[in-house]
Amino acid sequence: MKSHTEYLVFETKKRREMVHITERVEEIVGKSGVRDGLCFVSPMHITAAIYVNDHESGLIEDIGKWLEELAPARPEYKHHQTGEDNADAHLKSLLLHHETTLPVTNGRLDLGTWQRIFYAEFDGQRSKRVIVKVLGIA
Repeated sequence: MKSHTEYLVFETKKRREMVHITERVEEIVGKSGVRDGLCFVSPMHITAAIYVNDHESGLIEDIGKWLEELAPARPEYKHHQTGEDNADAHLKSLLLHHETTLPVTNGRLDLGTWQRIFYAEFDGQRSKRVIVKVLGIA
């Protein structure tokens, strides 16, 4: 069994942002030397998520609106009594996948035609990290 770990590091520019990371994850899988296995992708933040879906601007906007309807930004969350102001970010991250595990076949991510990987940030404007761990056989 072979294991390879790398971290994506980037600075989010907005409080809420969907960052397309497919190409960067594909590069890590290629460098890993794993021919057949799994690629685990997880944000290292509790107000963020990883999800797989279509890279289409209208859908990305729809996802943002849907999340805001289900977990709106509002001042009356109990979490805000601790001095924080990001309760909605925690809730939004729960609504999307915190992490994803994807198949690796013949040394490449084995994604469907329209599947792309996104980092979803809900409390941004600072440095962020995502762990990418590839496991399998060489």
